[in-house]
Amino acid sequence: MAGPPRTVEANGLAIAYVAEGAGTPLIMLHGATSSGREDWAAQLPAFRRHFRVHLPDARGHAGTAWDVARGWSAEMLVDDLAAFADALALATFHLVGFSMGGGTALRFAIRSPERLRTLVLVGVDVLAEPRTSVSRRLLDPERIERDDPAWAAALERRHAAQGPGAWRRLAAAIGRDIAEASVPTPRDLRRITAPTLVVVGDRDPFVPVSHAEALCRQLPDARLLVVPDCDHRVQVVRPGLFNEACAGFYRSTEGAARARAARVGRSRPTAHPPGERRW
Repeated sequence: MAGPPRTVEANGLAIAYVAEGAGTPLIMLHGATSSGREDWAAQLPAFRRHFRVHLPDARGHAGTAWDVARGWSAEMLVDDLAAFADALALATFHLVGFSMGGGTALRFAIRSPERLRTLVLVGVDVLAEPRTSVSRRLLDPERIERDDPAWAAALERRHAAQGPGAWRRLAAAIGRDIAEASVPTPRDLRRITAPTLVVVGDRDPFVPVSHAEALCRQLPDARLLVVPDCDHRVQVVRPGLFNEACAGFYRSTEGAARARAARVGRSRPTAHPPGERRW
Protein backbone atom coordinates (compact mmCIF):
# COMPACT_ATOMS: atom_id res chain seq x y z
CA MET A 1 0.00 0.00 0.00
CA ALA A 2 1.21 3.49 -0.84
CA GLY A 3 2.35 5.76 1.95
CA PRO A 4 0.76 9.07 2.94
CA PRO A 5 0.35 11.67 0.18
CA ARG A 6 2.56 14.73 -0.06
CA THR A 7 1.97 18.03 -1.83
CA VAL A 8 4.25 20.33 -3.77
CA GLU A 9 3.51 23.77 -5.24
CA ALA A 10 3.93 23.65 -9.01
CA ASN A 11 2.39 25.68 -11.85
CA GLY A 12 -0.08 27.31 -9.49
CA LEU A 13 -1.29 23.97 -8.12
CA ALA A 14 -0.78 22.08 -4.89
CA ILE A 15 0.00 18.79 -6.62
CA ALA A 16 -0.70 15.75 -4.45
CA TYR A 17 1.66 12.84 -4.94
CA VAL A 18 3.07 9.69 -3.41
CA ALA A 19 6.86 9.23 -3.32
CA GLU A 20 8.47 5.96 -2.26
CA GLY A 21 11.70 4.06 -2.75
CA ALA A 22 15.24 5.21 -3.43
CA GLY A 23 17.34 5.50 -6.54
CA THR A 24 16.89 7.09 -9.94
CA PRO A 25 13.68 9.18 -10.20
CA LEU A 26 10.67 7.62 -11.93
CA ILE A 27 7.40 9.47 -12.52
CA MET A 28 4.23 7.48 -13.28
CA LEU A 29 1.18 9.29 -14.70
CA HIS A 30 -2.34 7.92 -14.30
CA GLY A 31 -5.33 7.85 -16.65
CA ALA A 32 -8.40 10.07 -16.87
CA THR A 33 -10.63 10.30 -13.76
CA SER A 34 -8.27 8.02 -11.80
CA SER A 35 -5.32 8.67 -9.48
CA GLY A 36 -1.69 7.70 -9.15
CA ARG A 37 -2.41 5.42 -6.20
CA GLU A 38 -5.11 3.49 -8.05
CA ASP A 39 -3.61 3.09 -11.50
CA TRP A 40 -0.17 2.04 -10.26
CA ALA A 41 -1.05 0.09 -7.11
CA ALA A 42 0.27 -3.16 -8.61
CA GLN A 43 3.51 -1.55 -9.78
CA LEU A 44 4.59 0.48 -6.76
CA PRO A 45 5.82 -2.45 -4.60
CA ALA A 46 8.09 -3.72 -7.38
CA PHE A 47 9.24 -0.41 -8.82
CA ARG A 48 10.11 1.24 -5.50
CA ARG A 49 12.79 -1.42 -4.94
CA HIS A 50 14.75 0.07 -7.85
CA PHE A 51 13.60 3.68 -8.24
CA ARG A 52 12.47 6.73 -6.34
CA VAL A 53 8.86 6.45 -7.57
CA HIS A 54 6.62 9.52 -7.84
CA LEU A 55 2.86 9.13 -8.39
CA PRO A 56 1.32 12.60 -8.89
CA ASP A 57 -2.41 13.22 -9.18
CA ALA A 58 -3.24 15.26 -12.28
CA ARG A 59 -5.05 18.59 -11.96
CA GLY A 60 -8.64 18.09 -10.83
CA HIS A 61 -7.99 14.48 -9.87
CA ALA A 62 -8.08 12.98 -6.36
CA GLY A 63 -5.89 15.15 -4.12
CA THR A 64 -4.86 17.84 -6.64
CA ALA A 65 -7.34 20.72 -6.70
CA TRP A 66 -8.35 22.35 -9.96
CA ASP A 67 -9.55 25.89 -10.55
CA VAL A 68 -12.21 25.48 -13.23
CA ALA A 69 -11.79 29.12 -14.26
CA ARG A 70 -8.20 28.42 -15.36
CA GLY A 71 -9.37 25.82 -17.84
CA TRP A 72 -8.18 22.30 -18.56
CA SER A 73 -6.15 21.02 -21.49
CA ALA A 74 -3.60 18.42 -22.50
CA GLU A 75 -0.93 21.11 -22.78
CA MET A 76 -1.65 22.28 -19.24
CA LEU A 77 -0.93 18.74 -18.03
CA VAL A 78 2.47 18.92 -19.73
CA ASP A 79 3.13 22.26 -18.04
CA ASP A 80 2.11 20.70 -14.72
CA LEU A 81 4.49 17.77 -15.21
CA ALA A 82 7.41 20.04 -16.08
CA ALA A 83 6.72 22.23 -13.04
CA PHE A 84 6.33 19.16 -10.80
CA ALA A 85 9.71 17.78 -11.89
CA ASP A 86 11.33 21.20 -11.47
CA ALA A 87 9.84 21.66 -8.00
CA LEU A 88 11.39 18.34 -6.93
CA ALA A 89 14.67 19.21 -8.68
CA LEU A 90 14.46 16.19 -11.00
CA ALA A 91 16.77 17.12 -13.86
CA THR A 92 16.30 13.77 -15.63
CA PHE A 93 13.98 10.87 -14.88
CA HIS A 94 12.25 7.78 -16.19
CA LEU A 95 8.65 8.46 -17.25
CA VAL A 96 5.68 6.08 -17.47
CA GLY A 97 2.21 7.14 -18.61
CA PHE A 98 -1.11 5.35 -18.96
CA SER A 99 -3.89 6.54 -21.27
CA MET A 100 -4.38 10.27 -20.52
CA GLY A 101 -1.14 10.16 -18.57
CA GLY A 102 0.51 8.50 -21.54
CA GLY A 103 -0.59 11.37 -23.73
CA THR A 104 0.98 13.78 -21.24
CA ALA A 105 4.16 11.71 -21.20
CA LEU A 106 4.29 11.67 -25.00
CA ARG A 107 3.85 15.44 -25.26
CA PHE A 108 6.46 16.03 -22.57
CA ALA A 109 8.90 13.76 -24.43
CA ILE A 110 8.38 15.85 -27.56
CA ARG A 111 8.82 19.13 -25.70
CA SER A 112 11.76 18.14 -23.47
CA PRO A 113 13.34 14.97 -24.91
CA GLU A 114 16.66 15.57 -23.15
CA ARG A 115 15.11 15.21 -19.68
CA LEU A 116 13.94 11.63 -20.14
CA ARG A 117 16.06 8.60 -19.36
CA THR A 118 13.40 6.24 -20.72
CA LEU A 119 9.73 6.39 -21.68
CA VAL A 120 6.95 3.80 -21.23
CA LEU A 121 3.59 4.45 -22.94
CA VAL A 122 0.57 2.32 -22.01
CA GLY A 123 -2.65 2.55 -24.03
CA VAL A 124 -1.57 5.60 -26.03
CA ASP A 125 -2.66 6.57 -29.55
CA VAL A 126 -1.69 9.47 -31.80
CA LEU A 127 -4.67 9.01 -34.12
CA ALA A 128 -7.95 10.69 -33.24
CA GLU A 129 -10.24 7.71 -33.79
CA PRO A 130 -11.54 5.55 -32.24
CA ARG A 131 -10.06 7.19 -29.14
CA THR A 132 -12.03 10.44 -29.44
CA SER A 133 -15.50 9.01 -30.02
CA VAL A 134 -15.12 6.26 -27.41
CA SER A 135 -13.70 8.66 -24.81
CA ARG A 136 -16.37 11.31 -25.30
CA ARG A 137 -19.11 8.72 -24.94
CA LEU A 138 -17.60 7.11 -21.85
CA LEU A 139 -16.79 10.45 -20.16
CA ASP A 140 -20.24 11.99 -20.62
CA PRO A 141 -21.34 12.71 -17.02
CA GLU A 142 -25.04 12.17 -17.78
CA ARG A 143 -24.32 8.79 -19.36
CA ILE A 144 -22.16 7.77 -16.39
CA GLU A 145 -24.89 8.61 -13.87
CA ARG A 146 -27.59 6.96 -15.97
CA ASP A 147 -25.81 3.81 -17.14
CA ASP A 148 -23.11 3.25 -14.53
CA PRO A 149 -24.18 4.57 -11.11
CA ALA A 150 -21.54 2.45 -9.37
CA TRP A 151 -18.80 4.25 -11.31
CA ALA A 152 -20.46 7.60 -10.60
CA ALA A 153 -20.37 6.82 -6.88
CA ALA A 154 -16.72 5.74 -7.13
CA LEU A 155 -15.84 8.99 -8.92
CA GLU A 156 -17.59 11.00 -6.22
CA ARG A 157 -15.54 9.24 -3.53
CA ARG A 158 -12.25 9.45 -5.44
CA HIS A 159 -12.54 13.17 -6.09
CA ALA A 160 -14.26 14.14 -2.84
CA ALA A 161 -11.50 16.65 -2.07
CA GLN A 162 -12.61 18.66 -5.12
CA GLY A 163 -16.11 19.19 -3.71
CA PRO A 164 -19.51 17.58 -4.35
CA GLY A 165 -20.11 16.74 -8.00
CA ALA A 166 -16.70 18.04 -9.10
CA TRP A 167 -16.04 14.86 -11.09
CA ARG A 168 -18.83 15.85 -13.51
CA ARG A 169 -17.02 19.05 -14.51
CA LEU A 170 -13.74 17.17 -14.75
CA ALA A 171 -15.11 14.38 -16.95
CA ALA A 172 -16.79 16.89 -19.26
CA ALA A 173 -13.61 18.97 -19.54
CA ILE A 174 -11.50 15.92 -20.39
CA GLY A 175 -14.02 14.80 -23.00
CA ARG A 176 -14.00 18.23 -24.65
CA ASP A 177 -10.22 18.42 -24.68
CA ILE A 178 -9.82 14.97 -26.22
CA ALA A 179 -12.02 16.11 -29.10
CA GLU A 180 -10.24 19.45 -29.55
CA ALA A 181 -6.59 18.67 -28.85
CA SER A 182 -4.18 18.39 -31.75
CA VAL A 183 -2.34 15.11 -32.24
CA PRO A 184 1.45 14.82 -32.58
CA THR A 185 2.81 14.72 -36.11
CA PRO A 186 5.44 12.26 -37.39
CA ARG A 187 7.94 15.11 -37.20
CA ASP A 188 7.00 15.67 -33.54
CA LEU A 189 7.47 11.98 -32.75
CA ARG A 190 10.95 11.93 -34.25
CA ARG A 191 12.03 14.34 -31.49
CA ILE A 192 11.56 11.58 -28.90
CA THR A 193 15.04 10.13 -28.57
CA ALA A 194 14.66 8.27 -25.26
CA PRO A 195 14.41 4.46 -25.36
CA THR A 196 10.67 3.81 -25.44
CA LEU A 197 8.41 0.86 -24.63
CA VAL A 198 4.93 1.01 -26.20
CA VAL A 199 2.39 -1.26 -24.48
CA VAL A 200 -1.13 -2.11 -25.68
CA GLY A 201 -3.74 -4.73 -24.88
CA ASP A 202 -4.98 -6.73 -27.84
CA ARG A 203 -8.58 -5.91 -26.86
CA ASP A 204 -8.11 -2.22 -26.12
CA PRO A 205 -11.28 -0.39 -27.26
CA PHE A 206 -9.43 2.93 -27.44
CA VAL A 207 -6.20 1.91 -29.17
CA PRO A 208 -6.19 -0.68 -31.96
CA VAL A 209 -3.02 -2.77 -32.08
CA SER A 210 -2.35 -1.47 -35.59
CA HIS A 211 -2.24 2.07 -34.21
CA ALA A 212 0.27 1.07 -31.52
CA GLU A 213 2.37 -0.61 -34.20
CA ALA A 214 2.30 2.58 -36.27
CA LEU A 215 3.30 4.70 -33.27
CA CYS A 216 6.19 2.36 -32.53
CA ARG A 217 7.46 2.60 -36.11
CA GLN A 218 7.52 6.41 -35.94
CA LEU A 219 9.59 6.61 -32.75
CA PRO A 220 13.38 6.57 -33.20
CA ASP A 221 14.12 3.99 -30.47
CA ALA A 222 10.98 2.04 -29.61
CA ARG A 223 9.85 -1.50 -28.98
CA LEU A 224 6.27 -2.82 -28.79
CA LEU A 225 4.55 -5.12 -26.30
CA VAL A 226 1.10 -6.44 -27.28
CA VAL A 227 -0.54 -8.07 -24.26
CA PRO A 228 -2.94 -10.94 -25.09
CA ASP A 229 -6.47 -11.16 -23.69
CA CYS A 230 -6.23 -7.67 -22.25
CA ASP A 231 -8.18 -4.43 -22.47
CA HIS A 232 -7.02 -0.83 -22.00
CA ARG A 233 -5.73 -1.25 -18.42
CA VAL A 234 -2.75 -3.50 -19.06
CA GLN A 235 -0.98 -2.68 -15.80
CA VAL A 236 -4.14 -3.50 -13.83
CA VAL A 237 -5.37 -6.58 -15.73
CA ARG A 238 -1.97 -8.20 -16.32
CA PRO A 239 0.30 -6.65 -13.67
CA GLY A 240 2.79 -9.52 -13.50
CA LEU A 241 3.41 -9.54 -17.23
CA PHE A 242 3.60 -5.74 -17.34
CA ASN A 243 6.06 -5.54 -14.45
CA GLU A 244 8.28 -8.22 -15.96
CA ALA A 245 8.27 -6.48 -19.34
CA CYS A 246 9.25 -3.18 -17.73
CA ALA A 247 12.03 -4.88 -15.75
CA GLY A 248 13.46 -6.33 -18.95
CA PHE A 249 13.15 -2.98 -20.70
CA TYR A 250 14.98 -1.15 -17.91
CA ARG A 251 17.74 -3.76 -17.84
CA SER A 252 18.26 -3.57 -21.59
CA THR A 253 18.33 0.25 -21.66
CA GLU A 254 20.27 0.86 -18.45
CA GLY A 255 23.46 1.97 -20.19
CA ALA A 256 21.65 4.26 -22.62
CA ALA A 257 19.59 5.80 -19.82
CA ARG A 258 22.68 6.52 -17.76
CA ALA A 259 24.44 8.08 -20.75
CA ARG A 260 21.45 10.32 -21.46
CA ALA A 261 21.45 11.56 -17.87
CA ALA A 262 25.19 12.22 -18.01
CA ARG A 263 24.76 14.41 -21.09
CA VAL A 264 22.31 16.63 -19.26
CA GLY A 265 24.82 16.96 -16.43
CA ARG A 266 24.15 17.94 -12.88
CA SER A 267 23.36 21.62 -13.21
CA ARG A 268 20.40 21.05 -10.89
CA PRO A 269 20.64 18.92 -7.73
CA THR A 270 18.39 15.87 -7.49
CA ALA A 271 15.86 15.60 -4.68
CA HIS A 272 17.38 12.28 -3.61
CA PRO A 273 20.82 10.81 -4.30
CA PRO A 274 20.71 8.80 -7.55
CA GLY A 275 21.88 5.56 -5.88
CA GLU A 276 21.29 3.66 -9.10
CA ARG A 277 20.08 0.11 -8.57
CA ARG A 278 20.06 -2.66 -11.12
CA TRP A 279 17.13 -4.90 -11.83
